[in-house]
Amino acid sequence: MNVVLIGYRGTGKSTVGKIVAARLGRELFSTDAEIVKSAEQTIPQIVEQHGWEYFRDLETKMCQDLAGKDGLVIDTGGGAILRPQNVEVLKRTGTLFWLTASVETIAKRIGSDTQRPSLTGTKSFIEEIQDVLRERIPKYQAAADHLIETEGKSVTQVADEILTRL
Repeated sequence: MNVVLIGYRGTGKSTVGKIVAARLGRELFSTDAEIVKSAEQTIPQIVEQHGWEYFRDLETKMCQDLAGKDGLVIDTGGGAILRPQNVEVLKRTGTLFWLTASVETIAKRIGSDTQRPSLTGTKSFIEEIQDVLRERIPKYQAAADHLIETEGKSVTQVADEILTRL
């Protein structure tokens, strides 16, 4: 059974995933990092050259590939839950943990991230986070087996909570 971390970027999936994987003696795979490695391009380059739909196609293939393995910790990209087939395949072999944080905390954590292009293109940074979360929260809720609030907790506390719920 895989441990799958879902949630908006900046909620701690990558950092918490490292701790969970180390404690369980498992390998950690990040869908975004694996896409970058296989495409030999950054996510902004992929999106600029081919568009978001192409990136989402790569993401779906990566979710399928990783879900086909057992005993992994999988850190998904924030938009992986946008396609029902991704959720379906990840749930088949994994338990999904939705990591959450406030808009303000997310903005603080990802403010300097240049590896993700804008999802809306025209809004302020905070407005974009709010709008994207408004769209995605119902999808995260539907996909999640467990909700883990990361606000005001250390990464160790969040990892402990995931391991307790496992």
